[in-house]
Amino acid sequence: MNNNDKKNNHNNELKDNELTGNEFIENAIEALQKEPSEEMLAHTLTVIRRRMNDNGQLIIAVEPPMPGQPSEHGKISSQQGYGLKLKAVKTADEKLWWTAFTSFDEEVKGADSVMSTFMTDIRKLFDAALKVDEIEGIILNPWNRTIMLDKKLIKIIIGA
Repeated sequence: MNNNDKKNNHNNELKDNELTGNEFIENAIEALQKEPSEEMLAHTLTVIRRRMNDNGQLIIAVEPPMPGQPSEHGKISSQQGYGLKLKAVKTADEKLWWTAFTSFDEEVKGADSVMSTFMTDIRKLFDAALKVDEIEGIILNPWNRTIMLDKKLIKIIIGA
């Protein structure tokens, strides 16, 4: 194993460690999909809250803003190409949602296989989503084991 292989392996281990525990979220979402009920939804939200309280992280997709162009949220970027914005998807009802992923495996299942991603604290992501009027909420794992967390559900998770 050369130095580059060791470095890449070390980076993968760090990424995996920061996402360890998110499989509980994936399992809860899968159970909710198999047996949709208020009880299973409450269980899933509780699992997400536990990961948030354990300082869990999610993967977010980002895209660079175009200087002088309106963003998806209608704001003009004055940063001349510096800075990033969270990638949003538009649902059939024309509403915008941020996307986040519990694992790199979930992220690569999507149609947009080439995207820039970062890891972020779950609590910070939820707090930010509640402050942005232009989005409806966050779609967790939009390609598989999906849950759409609207602002009402996000508030339930964070206890607001």
